[in-house]
Amino acid sequence: MTNELIDPFGRSIRYLRLSVTDRCDLRCQYCIPKGFKKFEHRESWLTFEEIERIIRAFSELGVHRVRMTGGEPLLRKGLPELAAGLAALPDLDDLSLSTNATQLEKHAAALKQAGVHRINVSLDSLNADVFSSITQGGKLDKVLAGLQAARNCDLAPIKINMVVMRGINDHEVDSMLQYCMENEFTLRFIETMPIGDTGRNAGRHFVSLDTIRIRLTKQFDMVPSTMPGGGPARYMQVGGTDMKIGFITPMSQHFCKSCNRVRLSVDGRLHLCLGQNDNVSLREPLRQGISDKDLKELLLEAIAKKPERHEFRKNPLKINRVMSLTGG
Repeated sequence: MTNELIDPFGRSIRYLRLSVTDRCDLRCQYCIPKGFKKFEHRESWLTFEEIERIIRAFSELGVHRVRMTGGEPLLRKGLPELAAGLAALPDLDDLSLSTNATQLEKHAAALKQAGVHRINVSLDSLNADVFSSITQGGKLDKVLAGLQAARNCDLAPIKINMVVMRGINDHEVDSMLQYCMENEFTLRFIETMPIGDTGRNAGRHFVSLDTIRIRLTKQFDMVPSTMPGGGPARYMQVGGTDMKIGFITPMSQHFCKSCNRVRLSVDGRLHLCLGQNDNVSLREPLRQGISDKDLKELLLEAIAKKPERHEFRKNPLKINRVMSLTGG
């Protein structure tokens, strides 16, 4: 048996996004519809023991980066304990977390102690009213307090993810950049994607990040750069500073050719592409007593089915699932 995950297009799979819950305490207008209740039953969730077994198998097949996501992962009870178990796996080099930071103030220190290396925080506005509108009732002060707690316990680097939407928050690009520069955060701009009705509705406010990148290159001396992590962002650094800006462009300049990741949902489905419906269930084989050897074979078979690319532009109606159900 080969000990490396290579998809049909020669891409090495090195990165897994792990959803630990599909629940969230916010309802961002491009993610979970207001009033949505079709969440997975808790008995369908992978247990911590099942998660650790899957991640161990992935890590022994060459996946060395894992990001815990949701929904909002900090709503999963005992998350620092899961993080500690994953961080202890000998073949896992990088454990990170994506969060909306509403619960981060009380968990930051425990996450750091558990072995979480880095965090990404979703923050689309620094205006309390705009933030509340985008998240349908979220409190900006809770997020800012969580970010301060993360800084205090030296969780770094901290990356701020801003989904840019025309007529909603695109006027805040400069203020967000200034905020991140002052707080030594990395800023990443993200384009809206047509995932589910919420994503398609948000697409009415689509902003090509090329326009923002071109504008910023006129304001600053911008040079190409890189950042730790296995994600799709293309980075630039503001000359004369440590400030880095990432651009995640699934629509205007897709990055499928270099895709190195898959997603594991809380119910144990391995999603092979964010923009396709291809998936393989791992929960049932686990609960039927699959051996470690056969689990690895199953992962190899799954990666052999990974699609070449998404079809967001060609077929924007294709993906009907809610974003939080996939794992971000």
